[in-house]
Amino acid sequence: MRTRLAPADISRPSDRLSHIEAGDLAPLPSPYEDFNATAIPPLKPEKVRHIETSLDDTVALAIPRPASPEEEEARVRQFLSGLKKLFEKENNWTFLQPLLLSMEHCAKCQTCADACPVFEMSGRKEIYRPIFRAEVLRRIYRKYLRPGGKIASRLTGDIDLNWTAIARLAELSYRCTLCRRCAAACPIGVDNGLIAHEIRKLFSQEMGIAPKEIHDKGSIQHLKVGSSTGMKPPGAKDSVEFIQEEMREITGWKVDVPWDVEGAEILLIHNAGEMLAWPDNVGAFAVIFQAAGVSWTMSSEAAGYDVVNYGLWYDDVQFSRVAVRHADITRRLKVKKIVIGECGHAHKALTVVADRLLTGDLNVPRESALVTLADIVLSGKLRFDPRRNDFPVTLHDPCNVVRSMGIVAPQRRILEKIAPRFREMTPHGVENYCCGGGSGFALMSGHNFADWRNRVSSRKKFMQILAAFENEPAEVPKYVCAPCSNCKGAIRDLIGHYHAEERSRLYYGGLVELIVNAMADMKKPIIRFGDEPSWKA
Repeated sequence: MRTRLAPADISRPSDRLSHIEAGDLAPLPSPYEDFNATAIPPLKPEKVRHIETSLDDTVALAIPRPASPEEEEARVRQFLSGLKKLFEKENNWTFLQPLLLSMEHCAKCQTCADACPVFEMSGRKEIYRPIFRAEVLRRIYRKYLRPGGKIASRLTGDIDLNWTAIARLAELSYRCTLCRRCAAACPIGVDNGLIAHEIRKLFSQEMGIAPKEIHDKGSIQHLKVGSSTGMKPPGAKDSVEFIQEEMREITGWKVDVPWDVEGAEILLIHNAGEMLAWPDNVGAFAVIFQAAGVSWTMSSEAAGYDVVNYGLWYDDVQFSRVAVRHADITRRLKVKKIVIGECGHAHKALTVVADRLLTGDLNVPRESALVTLADIVLSGKLRFDPRRNDFPVTLHDPCNVVRSMGIVAPQRRILEKIAPRFREMTPHGVENYCCGGGSGFALMSGHNFADWRNRVSSRKKFMQILAAFENEPAEVPKYVCAPCSNCKGAIRDLIGHYHAEERSRLYYGGLVELIVNAMADMKKPIIRFGDEPSWKA
């Protein structure tokens, strides 16, 4: 009989703690049955010879194995030092209280398990159960840091702390998208997503272990160069000038992006990835604001045009450095408020979390673009022809905008006005599922992690999208509205991975593109389905 994996097993030597077979994954519907016969492509032995790979079928962190028993012991001591700091007010004043509550009060009712898309889609693998990693941390904390813990652990749940357990726990913290659907479902408010975040923070701040995509190429690059994309201020301006020309073709009139205007009503900050991957999104904001007569500006200062804050996912120190820089730029421009573009993680970073450290004149008013856009669309300042959006549209709810902040209605009011064939996903709003690319996953592609993301963590979202359009003919183009850069990246990869543009005519984009596409004064459509315009000029 197969025994159920227990938290204590995390320290026991084995080639893999868990394994996913093709038949374990939740089955996909027609015409995607061929993907049901495959699981996660195996790691290439020559690529992983010197790194830790014993958790499951994939690798996110590429942690080097210790070179000696002495180094292994030093790493264990380093981990315990960081764990101790997690529970000290002077070292973790931002999240100590909710962390303590979540560590102390889990009833192990497993309500959270049914809410977790990673757990469900994996075939209910025990290591992906939300409380599994939390219970590992809980047992280590109680045994090794509490007085009398080694004796009490015989009753409360024993665990051995060694390098194997530590390396697996680090990897395991990157099998959770931090969507916090588990926290929303918990009847007593235990936040297993927060615990996963705190584990990541321990490894980054104390041990220097973090994914290179969100640390070296993310927050470090953001602070050093001015953007998480590596785009320097001159490059940002050049990119926007190109976007302006494109918007002139679409609108038939000159579109200007104002830079560094002191005292403007709004400082608009985008995810700089939009300028590279989805420039129409940046241009659409400019068209809407200009047509509505909004007083606004963008900042050409380093970091002023990129609202991303990768520190949100893994490191409070990196987070604070970026957040304070954003606020300082805003203060010096003397704008009335920041409007955060279509970037879900930026919403949470610059509002919910930044509220803990931005005080005094750094506490600039901040507003979601979804609220700003709803005010404009519903004000009557713009003329719309909704027939220009006469194609099926569904809405993805970014976790950090909707579940974390409760911004549910504004985007729906807009779609009800401009998208006559809009339909909801099931479930939707605060109960919607993560895109699977949250917490940095959409950026992470080392080894076979992208395959794990597309086939496991994003699988539920793909099934949701297919279900939303299940009554539409395959040849009809369908639009997934995802008002978040990170989510768009994950959905783009999903569509590509499953060849869904060819098989189901699935397309994706933001909300502002739909708004501009429906504006009656536009000369050309901004949305295209492959080579086909969404409406005839």
